[in-house]
This record gives sequence, C-alpha cells and structure tokens, in this order.
Amino acid sequence: MSDFDAAIVGAGAVGLACGYALAKRGQSVLVIEREGRIGAGVSSRNSEVIHAGLHYATGSLKARLCVEGRRALYDFLAAHNVAFDKCGKLIVATEESEIPALERLAAQGEVNGVEGVRWLDGAEARALEPELKAVAALESRESGVFDAHGYMDALEGEIEAHGGAVVLKSPFLGAAPSADGWSIRVGGDAPTTISARLLINAAGLGAQACARTIESLPSARIPALHFGKGNYFALQGAKAPFSRLIYPPPIPGALGTHYRRDLGGVARFGPDLEWVAEENYAVDPARAEGFYATIRRFWPALPDGALAADYSGIRPKLHGPGETQGDFVIDDSVARLVCLFGIESPGLTSSLAIGEEVARRLDV
Repeated sequence: MSDFDAAIVGAGAVGLACGYALAKRGQSVLVIEREGRIGAGVSSRNSEVIHAGLHYATGSLKARLCVEGRRALYDFLAAHNVAFDKCGKLIVATEESEIPALERLAAQGEVNGVEGVRWLDGAEARALEPELKAVAALESRESGVFDAHGYMDALEGEIEAHGGAVVLKSPFLGAAPSADGWSIRVGGDAPTTISARLLINAAGLGAQACARTIESLPSARIPALHFGKGNYFALQGAKAPFSRLIYPPPIPGALGTHYRRDLGGVARFGPDLEWVAEENYAVDPARAEGFYATIRRFWPALPDGALAADYSGIRPKLHGPGETQGDFVIDDSVARLVCLFGIESPGLTSSLAIGEEVARRLDV
C-alpha cells in the first residue's frame, strides 16, 4: 500500500487545483511545496486577471481550458466568498491599422465559444470609458479580476477538508518507479521518502528541474525553459482612469502591456516582456519610459512622473525570443505520472480545468 494515492509537486494555483480535483474524488492527496507559503512563485506574481478565452488558438489546451476554467472559477469564488470583480475588458485599437487584429480576436473568440463579446466603435468605447483613446474595441464582459491568494487559500482548505495535506518547506528531490507507483524523496528539515500511486509535477518555473530528477521520464520529453519576465508599474498621485481592464492587441509572445484596477482600487500597468537568464524580480525604474509610450496610446492623459516601479513576475515560457508562442504541455506519457510544463497565462484562469484534465488523464 502507498502512503498516498497522489503526490503533487508545487503548491501554486495549478498544483492546488490538481490536489482539489483529486481530493474531491476521494483520493488521499499530499501537496509538497519547497517554499514557506503556498503560491510563492508564478501564482503570486501576475495580474490576477480572469481571462475570457479570446486569444488562444483553435483546438489548443489554452483555448479549451481557459473557457472551462473561467466558468468554473467564477462559481468557485462565489461559493467560497473569495473577492472578485467581473469588471469586463476592452481590447482597443488606437489606430485603424490595429482593427484587423481585433477582428481576428473576435473571430477566434467565436470559435473558442467565448460568450459576452461585442464589437464597439470608438464612440461606444469612449461612452464606457471616457478617458480612453480608441477607434474601435472589443468588449469582453466575462473578463475580471480576483483575489488569487484568497483563491489558493480556499483550494488549500478544500484539500484539507477532504483529508489531504499541504506541506511547506518540503522540496521535491526526485522520484523512482515502484511496484505500485512512485517512491518520492522529499527534503527539508526532516528529509524523508514517501510512496504514492500517482505523481503530478506542477512546479511552475521548477517543473523542468523537477522532471529531470524523475527516473523513467525520458529527457527528450522535457521541453526547454525560457524565462519571460514581466514588469509592473503602479499609478501614483492620480485616480484610476478606467473601471474595466484595458488591453492592446496582442504582441508576439504575450498579450501586451495592459491596465487593470485591482480590488483595492489601485491602477496598475503591465506586464511587459523582458527575456532574462535567471530569476531576478527587481524592477528597473528606467523601463517606465517604454510604459509611458505604450500607455499613452490608449490613455493620452497619463501624467508625467505618475508611474512607480511596482513588482515583477517570471513566466515559464516554452518559446524564446522570436519563436511562436505554444500551448500548455500536459505530459502523461509515463504511466501514473503527469508533468505540467509552460503553464503561464492563462494558467491561473484555467487552473480548475487543468486539475480536472489531470484527474481525467490519470483515470481518477
């Protein structure tokens, strides 16, 4: 007999959602996390945006899991009294040359089954957001913002309510196949070895490193990792100009530097995309120059000196500079093992659906 039905590496939003999906099916679940708190990595360094699902390629995991995850997420947040604001999103064209990109997004959203999308001309967009510069816009009424930490707390609570456990300061050191599953080495103050029938690698930025320590997983199955850093700046000394999320047309490799008003009323802009070689979360104030230029395309009234360096995050990208942005990778090629690679945006929105997908692939 194994110590647990399932062991999950990583207590971010996706790892916790996997734990929740398995625990509510009656599986005994252990989530191990190397940091001293849940959600200390990618899950705590993002925009806390709930995406509708417009941006993702036909038939991709991102398209399907974003739409399924977003619908499930709103229900989960409401049921667990986690704060959210379905504020809506405007994706704006600030000049005529950007309108075809919006038309492509509108068509993609229809293919992806995204509800609540409508086309606005410039006057209609400005009627909703008077300070906005736009010649046209797509309104996505299903988009919003939420309390990501409150969400992860609720997931942890659900795992524990179903008899599972989340253990912190317990780094994953490696795993080897056993007669009935996996023998898993766990570090920390009291290193130990546990056994589990199923193993899920949801370690975010550490997923590739963890995968290399799993015996029987071919190295060819482990994709290259690229660090896509996103910097954020906060608005200071001025009132938040918009009630809705404001997005430009997407840029190669990302959705583009956007605006959001968080649940506390603070206006923030970001992320940009900066390719880096290692984890470094310092925000260079000099990057504000590029932010001013980008933001003034849709908000010309942005005052000089109003942007303050805020925070940054790093996305576990599977493509590098100049390469085509790909899909999530959910590798179930080895029996009783699932490895999650490249779970960047819209991974937070998709997390509940990713958990359900993992449970399905493990035949639970």
